[in-house]
Amino acid sequence: MALYELVDIGANLGHPSYLKDLNDVLDRAKQAGLSKIMVTGTSEKISQECAKLIEKYPGFLYFTAGVHPHDAKDWNDGTLESIKALQENPKCVAVGECGLDFNRNFSPQDVQREVFAKQVDLAVKLRKPLFIHEREAHEDMVKVLTAAGSDLPPTVIHCFTGTVEEAKKYLEMGLYIGLTGFLWKDRSDNGVQAGLRSGEIPIEKLVLETDAPYMYPKINDKKIPKEIKSLITPETEALHKFSSFNRNEPCSLAAVCELVAAFAGRDPKEVARITTENAKKIYKLE
Repeated sequence: MALYELVDIGANLGHPSYLKDLNDVLDRAKQAGLSKIMVTGTSEKISQECAKLIEKYPGFLYFTAGVHPHDAKDWNDGTLESIKALQENPKCVAVGECGLDFNRNFSPQDVQREVFAKQVDLAVKLRKPLFIHEREAHEDMVKVLTAAGSDLPPTVIHCFTGTVEEAKKYLEMGLYIGLTGFLWKDRSDNGVQAGLRSGEIPIEKLVLETDAPYMYPKINDKKIPKEIKSLITPETEALHKFSSFNRNEPCSLAAVCELVAAFAGRDPKEVARITTENAKKIYKLE
């Protein structure tokens, strides 16, 4: 019996590393308490593949459709219509992953801004939630989202890795923050751990995700304080051995939940309940 009911709002299950054993991966996710998983669409092609993939798992898998900033350079005349058509699928629950990434700049920044603004506009028109990626582009992100004004639909800054100040700005704007296993290694004075400890990143505005196969939470790392490690349950540890830096799995979401709870000084059951309610409300997951 799983300890929690959890929703993973972002897993890249179309990744080639899951080709051979996806059913086993999903079984382990269910054992960890996951009741819903959102499969992330990051380009026109991958979003279309996500739409096919989730058909086999009704009521458990959902998907998003959008163009990641890394892929913004590939946007063409037909991309918007293609993303729009995918949004008509009732199992497509958000526009994205879209946003800005000025850390890697795989697409030119002006192209990123333009492509992101088009997707924000689409989400506003369709009244669909936004699933957003932001790396080292906080000010530009705020500008684009502010331009949408009060029409902005429910919006999640997924896989948040920024500062407490940046989180507070997003929260002021009414956005939600998505946290991943990145949490285990963020030891900056004003990062996610600090924000959870101080309550400036409140549980009430969080959703949880694995970003699998990425963002593996190394729960046994010697740099994690003993008092935090001691709060990871044996059940979570037992499933956690199936995840690694080579391939994170959705079953590691239980560890993310327990880490968030430990740093925030809250009961993990409460963290699971609140974040699951948030995810179901934002994405209208039945």
